[in-house]
Amino acid sequence: MNISSDGVTVSARSASILHLDAPILPEKSAVSNMTIIQTSNGTIIEDQAFFLNTVAAQTLSGIFVWSALLITCHQIYTHLRSYTVPNEQRYIIRILFIVPVYAFDSWLSLLFISNDQYYVYFDSVRDCYEAFVIYNFLSLSFEYLGGESAIMSEIRGKPIQSSCLYGTCCLTGMSYSIGFLRFCKQATLQFCVVKPIMAVITIILQAFGKYHDGDFNVNGGYLYITIIYNISVSLALYALFLFYFATSDLLRPYEPVLKFLTIKSVIFLSFWQGMVLAILERCGVIPNALFIDGNEVGAGTVAAGWQNFIICIEMFFAAIALRYAFTCTVYQEKTNEVPETLPPMQSISSGLKETINPGDMVQDAIHNFSPAYQQYTQQSTQEVTLPGSNGKLAASKGSSRKSDKVMLITSDDEF
Repeated sequence: MNISSDGVTVSARSASILHLDAPILPEKSAVSNMTIIQTSNGTIIEDQAFFLNTVAAQTLSGIFVWSALLITCHQIYTHLRSYTVPNEQRYIIRILFIVPVYAFDSWLSLLFISNDQYYVYFDSVRDCYEAFVIYNFLSLSFEYLGGESAIMSEIRGKPIQSSCLYGTCCLTGMSYSIGFLRFCKQATLQFCVVKPIMAVITIILQAFGKYHDGDFNVNGGYLYITIIYNISVSLALYALFLFYFATSDLLRPYEPVLKFLTIKSVIFLSFWQGMVLAILERCGVIPNALFIDGNEVGAGTVAAGWQNFIICIEMFFAAIALRYAFTCTVYQEKTNEVPETLPPMQSISSGLKETINPGDMVQDAIHNFSPAYQQYTQQSTQEVTLPGSNGKLAASKGSSRKSDKVMLITSDDEF
């Protein structure tokens, strides 16, 4: 079969090449089940063996994905079976879900790589969940240390040490206050707001043909979304670094380094990995696909395909790392030591239902962005304590309340 356009002929061999000053695209009806790519010098290549669209690539990525799913789902199951410390395990399970979300989402994007940029919609779901994970990681760190009031009792008034590595060189002469913790929470929560908004805008722009990965044209949306996303994610990362810098000694018993590096690698390195691949396609290092399986695709599809393929493989190793970072052993040992005052988990499904309920994040957002924030801090507790008639704290009668945070300490400090 030959493809002709304005007197130019492309022979349909397994890898036929035509050098053109400007690409001359065939009619869609003439490229059924064909893959056509364009190299940096304008060469049009008909390649019926495009790797990302082969059974081998889909099978290989699928093996890594389902292996990662089995490892992580088993770990989530063990946490739910030993759901002895809900205030901590709630956040841990949410963090662990990043592997199924990332892996399965990326695999679906790879399977539908030729279907009219469906990967943009799949990736939007993944992007929204990564913001949720960052919030939960910081909240877990707060929970490990007993909440805001317990943290403030340890770091309040201490001078902030200058460190270029952690970005505190501009905070010389300042000391830790409740405003510092508020900044850390606000910086992560803003990412939880910005990321979904950017995802929705991306879908809208893509529907109108104004968004293509790696297209830094000022008339497109990729440039502006990338700038906003970079500012937002950098602020969230900076807040996490600041918090770790301030509480590293307190967090040492919880082995935070592996947890910190694993989460950051999955979220932030995957973002930069995708951005580098998009730039490489834009520069011509990665060829640009014009048609895949006879379907016309937009710019950035190949880079996004490689990103999804790599993530499928990376999630297998992330699942292993997270298994060691968030081990369930310590909670299994507490199974027979749970105080009677704790409300029992009726079943695994009830524990899972509590875990996926985002109400605590909404409450936390209201708390941290409230104008009256400086009047109180939050303290993690299982048993609500109230002031007694003698001015001392007295335990409330009955079982502990379902809410795990109470306002205890008055503070007017600002960061």
